[in-house]
Amino acid sequence: MSLAALERLGLDEIWWLVSPQNPLKPPAGMAPLAARLARARTVARHPRIRVSGIEAELGTQLTADTVAALRARHRHIAFLWIMGADNLLQFHRWAAWRHIARMVPIVVLARPPYTGRSRRAPAMGWLGRFRRRHPRSWRTKPLPTLLFLDVGLDSTSATAIRALTPDWVSGEAAKRAA
Repeated sequence: MSLAALERLGLDEIWWLVSPQNPLKPPAGMAPLAARLARARTVARHPRIRVSGIEAELGTQLTADTVAALRARHRHIAFLWIMGADNLLQFHRWAAWRHIARMVPIVVLARPPYTGRSRRAPAMGWLGRFRRRHPRSWRTKPLPTLLFLDVGLDSTSATAIRALTPDWVSGEAAKRAA
């Protein structure tokens, strides 16, 4: 999905931000950050995908704070926020979600079975009026900007992927990768 987004959106690179802790998820059962970073690097393996744990370095937990810090630190970069359709369903629960949309264009990647429902997500009551049709319009349109991008549906869940390598949760896989 990242490679298709790179091409369709005309991006130089994609940053995968591995969060120390998602504020909407319980910490119980969460793999250590080092293990999640190692796993992401193993999966990414592409010169234009940068895996980062920068939220731990910045001391941010909320997306709005992370985006603001990244924009301040990297003024020469035009950032956008890419998320799956499943996240759009809960986007209205994110702290300062409207502020995020005012800082960076938002791209929602189709993800079954959430794609149809995401177009009726609570946040769409406000975000829907900012929807753009052309994938590269994020560069020229004023903020807020919302794009839906269908890059070929992949129904594989993160839970199913993690189940293929259960020892990574304990950090053993990260230790071997280091």
